Amino acid sequence: MSVVANPVERLRTQVGDMLFAKVAGPDGVQARARIHLTPGPRWFGPVSAIRRVHADSAMFVGGLRALLLQSLHPLAMAGVAGHSGYRSDPWGRLARTSTFLATTTFATADDAQEMIERVRAVHERVRGRTADGRPYRASDPHLLTWVHVAEADSFLAAHQRYGERPLSPAEADEYVAQSARVARALGARVVPETVAELTACLEGYRPELEATPAALEAASFLLREPPLPGPARAPYGLLAAGAVALLPPWAREALAVETPLSRRFGGPAGALAVRAVRWGMGTAESRSTTAGEAA
Repeated sequence: MSVVANPVERLRTQVGDMLFAKVAGPDGVQARARIHLTPGPRWFGPVSAIRRVHADSAMFVGGLRALLLQSLHPLAMAGVAGHSGYRSDPWGRLARTSTFLATTTFATADDAQEMIERVRAVHERVRGRTADGRPYRASDPHLLTWVHVAEADSFLAAHQRYGERPLSPAEADEYVAQSARVARALGARVVPETVAELTACLEGYRPELEATPAALEAASFLLREPPLPGPARAPYGLLAAGAVALLPPWAREALAVETPLSRRFGGPAGALAVRAVRWGMGTAESRSTTAGEAA
């Protein structure tokens, strides 16, 4: 890292470096170079909607919303609680997720396909039973679709609310269709292709959703017990409030995450948090260190 004389720019660089290290993990610099500098065709073009969404700092809020929403499916939550190590290694899980997003969105087609095959192999090993005896497996196409729609809906909602350049209706449909390509590659079968289909698909899962003890524990961990030092918890609280504000009302109620304060100030808090992240990552235009491009 080069020495920056201006105190404000020095602080900005430090913030950007800290965020990058948290999101991308210890191998982030090498992964970033491989993803962005390796020549070859990509799945998505440089001006595609999915690139715009996944390169924006609003992904920080969208990712947290997605985790909260995903937790409401008992089978998905059982897999996370039993196999992901989200409590013991939360930053490792975040780095793996950001690397997956960056690779499938920005890397060469060959590297994207290799990443897909690697994740599919992991999914084949993730299986078990819920506390009440129901079997689950991460490779189940129906469960893969749930995970996908919760992510796509969350990333899109965060971008439209907090993103630097919100998408037009046609671009939003393009985003849903492009993200569907990744979901199908992972093994999902019935995948929405438009915003209207995405909304209908999400609604169709509601009879299967419930706030299990594992879901409530995950929400508490994500919102009230983040693995962060004291000084970082206040800024994270703004980001978390923004994520809660974006959840559907039924999801906020089920997870018991809404407070009068978050109801009134959650949206502005989220906007402030995203602007702060964008300010810090803004030193990284040439190194692509936003949430989706962090790896």
